[in-house]
Amino acid sequence: MASNADFVQYIADQCSGAGEIVVRKMFGDYGIYCDGKIFGLICDNGFYLKPTDAVRPMLREVALRPPYDGAKDYFYITDIDDRDYLSALVRETCKALPEPRPKKKK
Repeated sequence: MASNADFVQYIADQCSGAGEIVVRKMFGDYGIYCDGKIFGLICDNGFYLKPTDAVRPMLREVALRPPYDGAKDYFYITDIDDRDYLSALVRETCKALPEPRPKKKK
C-alpha cells in the first residue's frame, strides 16, 4: 500500500524547519531529503527516520521497524504533529549522516 499524497506533503511540511525538504518517489513510496541528504522514508503512511546514535536520546519513543519487507530497521516516528520536534530530529539526523557522494557524469 502506497502513502497518500496528502500525508507525504504533511510530513514534508512538518520537517521544513530543518532545511530544504524534497520528497522523491522511490519503489512505490517516498524518500525524503533535507538539503540534498536522504534522511528517511515515507512508506504506507508511516514516517521512518534513518537510525543514528545522536538522535536516539532525543526520541520520545524508540520504535525500530523496517519500512518495507526486507529493509533494515529505521526509527518509526509516531509523533508527527510537533513540527519543532520533527525538525530537530531531522537536523540531528542529517548532521550524523555522511555527505552524499557526487554523482558520476555519464
